[in-house]
Amino acid sequence: MAPPPPASMPLGQRLMHLAQTLQFGWFVGHLTLLFCSLRYSLSYIFFNYYSRWARFSYRTAFVAAAATYGIVVYKAYRARARAGGRQQPGPLALLGDENVQYLLMALVWLFSRQIPLALLPFTVYSVFHVATYTRANLIPTVQPPQQAPATGASPGGRAATKSSPLADTIGRFVKEYYDASMTLVASLEIFLWFRVLFSAIIFTKGSWILLAIYTIFVRARYSQSSFVQGAVGQGVARVDALVANQSTPPVARQGWETVKRLGRQATEATDLNRYVGAQGPGMKKAQ
Repeated sequence: MAPPPPASMPLGQRLMHLAQTLQFGWFVGHLTLLFCSLRYSLSYIFFNYYSRWARFSYRTAFVAAAATYGIVVYKAYRARARAGGRQQPGPLALLGDENVQYLLMALVWLFSRQIPLALLPFTVYSVFHVATYTRANLIPTVQPPQQAPATGASPGGRAATKSSPLADTIGRFVKEYYDASMTLVASLEIFLWFRVLFSAIIFTKGSWILLAIYTIFVRARYSQSSFVQGAVGQGVARVDALVANQSTPPVARQGWETVKRLGRQATEATDLNRYVGAQGPGMKKAQ
């Protein structure tokens, strides 16, 4: 993330300098997604989610999501191109990029029938991206850090920088709730898979194609995110505890063991790390 403009510039020039960056467009995209999600949530609460404004908010939210992830993918491509000697990744390696995955899913949701749950993971991400950008760029641009007089213990008597109290509050919020929110996103993405599966079972139009695409996405997320792995592990452990109950019929236990065995086999057969460079779990790249 680029640093804020120099504090020596007038406020108007600092804001203009900030607004001319791609990163500011990325910030505006996430902010638009938040506003559209809030507007759509109000329509959903009042059972008016197929109104004109509700449909507009829903589609615009995914347009904003596609724009933000598109900016990140473009910046990464441009950085590799400027590096000169670095070769651009192949198709499989490119699809292994989390930002590319979320870009493609944003486009899929944009042109699919409305599923309100699909907005929630993107919304949670946007909350933290907007908060981080506000803390690191927007607040220092509007209110540059002031130089506080150095104390006697300060080496060389140099002045220390005093950050904004609001920026400190946002920083504490991000640090305190980031892991819990990423776990929430992982749980929402898994629950969304079951929601899409239900649509396929009742033969909703286009649901089987959507299920296939989203299954590939969730499989990729599982291989890259420790949060998704943890959410799946917790879900399996809960079902194991239920099945272990003595009142559970033997047929149900055998069925659950079959499901787990098939799941392990499918996971091993679709491991992309066999074809592209492995990326350690827990490395959060999505922006």
